Amino acid sequence: MLRWMQTITAKVLGIGLLALLMLIPLTQADGLVRERQSMRDTAALRVADGWGGPQTIGGFVLAVPTHSETRDAEGKLVGSRNDTEIVLADEQSTTANLTVEKRRVGMYEVPVYTGDVTLGGRILPDDLHRFADESGAAWAMDHAELRLLIADTRGLQHIATAIVDGKPVRLASSTARLGPYTVLSVPIAIDPARRTPLDYSVMLRIAGTESFSALPLARNNSVRIRSPWPDPSFIGALLPGTRHVDSRGFDASWQVLDLNRAYGQHWSASDDDVGKRLEPSAIGVTLYQPGSVYQQNDRAGKYGLLFIALTFVAFFLFEVLRGLRLHPVQYLLVGAAMTSFYVLLLALSEQIGFGPAYAVASAAVVLIVGGYALAALQARRAGLTLGGVLALVYAILYGLIGAEQYALLIGAVVLVAVVAVLMYLTRRIDWYAQGVPFNPTPDTP
Repeated sequence: MLRWMQTITAKVLGIGLLALLMLIPLTQADGLVRERQSMRDTAALRVADGWGGPQTIGGFVLAVPTHSETRDAEGKLVGSRNDTEIVLADEQSTTANLTVEKRRVGMYEVPVYTGDVTLGGRILPDDLHRFADESGAAWAMDHAELRLLIADTRGLQHIATAIVDGKPVRLASSTARLGPYTVLSVPIAIDPARRTPLDYSVMLRIAGTESFSALPLARNNSVRIRSPWPDPSFIGALLPGTRHVDSRGFDASWQVLDLNRAYGQHWSASDDDVGKRLEPSAIGVTLYQPGSVYQQNDRAGKYGLLFIALTFVAFFLFEVLRGLRLHPVQYLLVGAAMTSFYVLLLALSEQIGFGPAYAVASAAVVLIVGGYALAALQARRAGLTLGGVLALVYAILYGLIGAEQYALLIGAVVLVAVVAVLMYLTRRIDWYAQGVPFNPTPDTP
């Protein structure tokens, strides 16, 4: 048994187990990245508490009180019900111009914005009369109100104008809610005999954090969002029909029909199921931060085990090809140095940015491992070569992190190339001859 444990087969198995053992610190480092990301998200919530959270805004909807009665076969009243009918506009346009800045909470930066939003649209009286006839209830149109939906009223900074039917109106807070959205309302009396459209327009300034969305609350909706932010991530039920994105910002437009939604042109306010379908219909943009330090740290960690294994293979090849000898404890120390790279990278990247942090952390590990190899192997050439190989490994890793769209392709090519090099270097080794215990004499330094 002792004789077998000294064979190269046992050595290979031992190195493989040590590589797998490195999963434990790598998993801990990954958990640390997620913890720091959670702290960053907490910082974003703190900013949102004082500035306004992710905003969603919908145009005016018309809310009309209704009354219905139930009678038996003899015409005797057996029950009645009061409700509110929600009627959507025929057409609506939403334009938002977002000005973005970054707010800091400790070491964390959070993108926030102020937006000048213009809403305009019209409600058709013909819809009111048709929906009223279909419902069979009495509609109190003289007690109707227009409701403006908004996700977070803390971010409402200013209402420049609000015009309904050619007259300025004042919006007030309302206790009513539509789904998850708060409501600003204005009372309006509609003549049942009216046949002309009810036009409205609103100009307001709104503040929010990280994302802005609009609800398609009309039969025909047009939405346009512009901002100097160069990295938008379009979100919601539909992607923009037209968009222009460059280093100076983005300009995106949507055209949405009522057929693209999961709800109709009218419903009862008591219907909670419709309220739940409002939020998924929103369309908008997130102020994406490409390659944030946590995303980059997470990508780096995904390749951790692979590169530790490659480093172990490089050390093993020196043992086989150069007749050198390393103890499993020395492999374990090399693995510990390489896993510490990820913790050092995370800590530095929060302070000085990912690029400089990567250069410092990788240089530190290359010097540590290269110097250790030089001393442990007692071979200057071996130490310098292993240090160079490790530097190349970290250079490849940095390229994989930066090439977000082509990371898989590059990684696959590199992996195949590494396997080919290993096969070439070991093509003439008689592994059966290596199956006996050996006690090589190290190279002279």
